[in-house]
Amino acid sequence: MTLTLSPLRYGLVLGLLATVSPVLAAPWAGSTYNPKPDSEDVVLPMPCEGSMVFRRIEIPMAGPLDDLPITLGQDGGDWGVIEHSHPAFIAGSFADDKKGKGRYYLMAKYELTSLQYNALRGECSPPSRILNIAATGMSWFDAVTAADKYNQWLRTNAIDKLPKEDGSLGFLRLPTEVEWEFAARGGLKVNSAEFRDVHYPMDDIKNYEWFSGSQSSNGKAQVIGLLSPNPLGLYDMLGNVSEMMFTPFYLNKLNRLHGQAGGFVIRGGSFQSDQSEIRSAARKEVSYYDDATPYTSKSTGLRLVLVAPAITSKEKVKLLEKSWETLGAENPNTEKKNDDTKDTAKELSSLASGVDDAALKQKLKDLENQLRASNQKQQEERAQSIRASLNLGSFLCTKLQDDGRFLDFLNHNYELLCKDKDAGDTNCANRKSKLGEQTERLQQLTGYYASSLVDSATLYGQEGLKPEVSVFDQMLTLNKRLSGLRPFLAAHWQNQQKYLENGKIDTAGWLESCKQTTGNN
Repeated sequence: MTLTLSPLRYGLVLGLLATVSPVLAAPWAGSTYNPKPDSEDVVLPMPCEGSMVFRRIEIPMAGPLDDLPITLGQDGGDWGVIEHSHPAFIAGSFADDKKGKGRYYLMAKYELTSLQYNALRGECSPPSRILNIAATGMSWFDAVTAADKYNQWLRTNAIDKLPKEDGSLGFLRLPTEVEWEFAARGGLKVNSAEFRDVHYPMDDIKNYEWFSGSQSSNGKAQVIGLLSPNPLGLYDMLGNVSEMMFTPFYLNKLNRLHGQAGGFVIRGGSFQSDQSEIRSAARKEVSYYDDATPYTSKSTGLRLVLVAPAITSKEKVKLLEKSWETLGAENPNTEKKNDDTKDTAKELSSLASGVDDAALKQKLKDLENQLRASNQKQQEERAQSIRASLNLGSFLCTKLQDDGRFLDFLNHNYELLCKDKDAGDTNCANRKSKLGEQTERLQQLTGYYASSLVDSATLYGQEGLKPEVSVFDQMLTLNKRLSGLRPFLAAHWQNQQKYLENGKIDTAGWLESCKQTTGNN
């Protein structure tokens, strides 16, 4: 006997199949949620037999109040009030028990897809290519709700999969701007110069990020994981769809953020962005509401982070209190960088002059003298450190010249002797191998020089460096064995001044400057 369904019943059956129960859903294939798997991936389950992949963002600070000072934003742009560089600090949520050092937080490897977003809303859609495109069209409130639903689902169905810190479960949320930009720049997987560049290192931007135009996204959001990742193994950080932040928008006020909190922030470019907008510092304010309804956009999505509470237990509170007591203790290596800081020695001198009690006056004068001696020692040590950095920069400039000119020599000989030779020629194969080795050696040296230049410029600034350039130049003049470094000091200082002026990481220009250095000044 054949059972025939009426059109009405047939439609009801199709409707039931369209929204499959999470219990009945088939597990997603690995290629659906992780098209580029890696051994360091951290995978968490999701509703509808799905998964989401995360990457560890490591920070080498282990103490309860230890954090890493970093510089975010970018100098030299047209939007200083929005993107100007400013100091920030970052720390991880979870202790690295296996490696025994540092802390980390977790960031989603890919942008949230439509398939994953549907799963968090209770819709178990069959996996498909179109659903593996980054999800858009949700409001900031929808994004927060999606994170909340994922948290509750994990605590109900997979609590053992959540990482813990000091016994407290981690939780998912949108990233802060600091968390996002630190990861977008490549974290500690890049050197200091690369971290401060417009974007993380890449050979051709088309191989790493989606932007507008027929040579890239062609005006459409793309499937996750098609291009190459950034140095932390994160995909589409600066393109494809813009990503919502947890923290509100603040304007920039030179070296700090302005006091007014505004709408929410979206970071990174999208498939609608021009190639020039694909940069780590790009940020935009968006109002939470568009007229009467929450704001949504077809080019804005999200990426989650997994973090932990800051205060996790009574024992943690005790450790925090102990660390707090040591903050600000006298340390000869600590520099006062706030220009608004009062001259404490002068304040003591002024205070002593207004005291009638002879014994108290003498104590204040003694304290003033001790403080002045301490300040002088710190200033001398700082000057020595600056001169040491100039010495290192000058020396590295000589090495860049040697290795750069040697690479030019190898290139010239290869073109001269092997241009028309057969590919199987043994001598030419050896020359090509040496050429590759020297190219890699020069790239490593250039990166080290750039990191040294940027670090000292950031730490000491123009006002700290300039007087010591003159002092160090005189020291080189007096030392005949070191006088040959003088022209390289001049080249290094010229490179450093250009960076201080425009904030650009011009490794090719710095290399050429050192290569062209000749004679004594």
